[in-house]
Amino acid sequence: MEPDDLRRIEGHFETTKGRKLFLRSWLPAHPERALILVHGFGEHGGRYEEMASWFAGRGFAVYAHDQQGHGRSRGKRGHVDRFDEFLDDAECLISVVAQAHPGLPRVLVGHSMGGLIVTAMACERPVDVIGVAASGPALSLSPDLSRLKLALAGLLSRVAPRMAMSAGLDAQGLSSRPEVVAEYLQDPLVHGQVTAAMGAGMSDTIQRMERAAGNLQVPLLLLHGESDPLCLVEGSRMFHANSELNEGRSAELLTYPGLLHEIFNESGREKIYADLYDWVLRMESE
Repeated sequence: MEPDDLRRIEGHFETTKGRKLFLRSWLPAHPERALILVHGFGEHGGRYEEMASWFAGRGFAVYAHDQQGHGRSRGKRGHVDRFDEFLDDAECLISVVAQAHPGLPRVLVGHSMGGLIVTAMACERPVDVIGVAASGPALSLSPDLSRLKLALAGLLSRVAPRMAMSAGLDAQGLSSRPEVVAEYLQDPLVHGQVTAAMGAGMSDTIQRMERAAGNLQVPLLLLHGESDPLCLVEGSRMFHANSELNEGRSAELLTYPGLLHEIFNESGREKIYADLYDWVLRMESE
């Protein structure tokens, strides 16, 4: 239930590299914790309105930026010079949220490409949150998203890094709810373009994560629809299994039979919101 005093704020924040990124926030009057959302490829933070309102109604200050080259942020559509700039930007937003809400526990949540970004942060950086959750993370891509295209991107990134191509994403794989797919296809802020540099960077990051599961710096929760045709559940299962082979911190994994890629937009999504909510409360108490 949405609180009567919920404030929705739109603006920008500036990264340490001087990039201005569009930022949405959903703020209850007296937040008890903060949630930072990192959206997926080709989309934007505004697509998380329902989820953000749900968590704001339970005491979360929720923040979601449009990543560079996406949504209402500047930049060539589907382009980044270095994929790790996405990690840099999310890290900067965590600092912005920490300054806005000193002392509140923070959790970082990413979906799809955003799930890959936050997983990389959990493995490679001392991220200043109590936990990281990855929804349908891009740890294993559908063959339809094409290993050939990723290989081509790797070659082109050396000579034509800003050359754009269609990512070939099939919107029917997003959700079993037709209205979600229709809204996605009609959304003027959604795009399907990926440049050679971004495609190559994403591919390299996926390969890094195949070796990084034993390096978790912070608790990680993997959430995945078992029928996801875009980012295969096997990627999350393999990462989870690899994390358990090490003596350090291991990831947790929750999978959902029959659900497609956007589990936060599927039927029964409030059960998934509740699973994430319960996990956050558990991380607070540990």
